[in-house]
Amino acid sequence: MVSEARPANPLKYLRDAVNNQIYVKLKDGSEYIGTLLVTDSTMNLILDDAMEVRGGKQVVAKIGKILIRGSMVQYISFNPEIAAEEVFTG
Repeated sequence: MVSEARPANPLKYLRDAVNNQIYVKLKDGSEYIGTLLVTDSTMNLILDDAMEVRGGKQVVAKIGKILIRGSMVQYISFNPEIAAEEVFTG
């Protein structure tokens, strides 16, 4: 009998990212970087020390704590230093 590998649940990766910095791009084009505090089964996110960024290179606003609705998320990067390398260096 051949067993098929089940694809990993993406929510597992999101839960594993709690207390780590993530990059979030929303469907309206806005971008945020912050520390993931909480997530749920609908991908609602609470970020701390959040910043709104533009083009991954320019800080638009330092926000602090923010709630992002899961239905608004276009994608999430668990490597924010790659997505927004110059935010923290330049």
